[in-house]
Amino acid sequence: MKKYFALIFCSLLIAHSSLLSQDIFISKGRIEFEKKVNVYNALDDIYKENNGGFDIISAVKKQLPEWNTTYFNLFFDNDKTIYKPGREVTQVTKGPDWFRDPAQNNIVFCNLQTQQSISQKSVFESTFLINDSLRKAHWKITNDFRDIAGFNCRKATTIIMDSVFVVAFYTDQITTSGGPESFNSLPGMILGLAIPRLHTTWFATKVEATDPLPTDFAPPAKGKKATNADLITKVQSSFKDAW
Repeated sequence: MKKYFALIFCSLLIAHSSLLSQDIFISKGRIEFEKKVNVYNALDDIYKENNGGFDIISAVKKQLPEWNTTYFNLFFDNDKTIYKPGREVTQVTKGPDWFRDPAQNNIVFCNLQTQQSISQKSVFESTFLINDSLRKAHWKITNDFRDIAGFNCRKATTIIMDSVFVVAFYTDQITTSGGPESFNSLPGMILGLAIPRLHTTWFATKVEATDPLPTDFAPPAKGKKATNADLITKVQSSFKDAW
């Protein structure tokens, strides 16, 4: 009889352990992203592109911290996401108006079912409202993995705008196919993103499996109506005028 009860007890322990080892899949919640821009490397790029101005660049560096760090929240609920500014940081990069991060106040709403996005983006003194289709990225999935915010994430790479290399790390434990800004279309949520040419990274610091409020997904509504092409032209023009 003792052997019988011992066998039942062991079977229950094995079953409990099996349940604990099963993957938990998340379809709604909030992710905090830490966005970091290497300011010094970005300034060096400006120096190289303009073939001069080393003294000016060196002087500007002395007034700025090496890294510009901001935080964003990504709320997700199955087939919709919204990316918006999060908590403030104690140290904010201050510098010339022409060098402020044009994406620090971005709000991006994505409907993954309809493949549409509504974005509110600022370029210095102007705010634009962009209603467009989601970016079509052709990802190459690799066998490299990395732990981010407690999730095992797989590496993928793609090229955007013909020549800009992008590295992403995604987890299929979060079933929504989204990510920071308007990056998406991987088989899971992007928790890490790097664009080397822009010296910029986004990495999740925490994931909360909570039910977002309906108001969290209110699409942005302020700004001049424009297309993505209009925005790119405006950014390029602003940097040329500033220099």
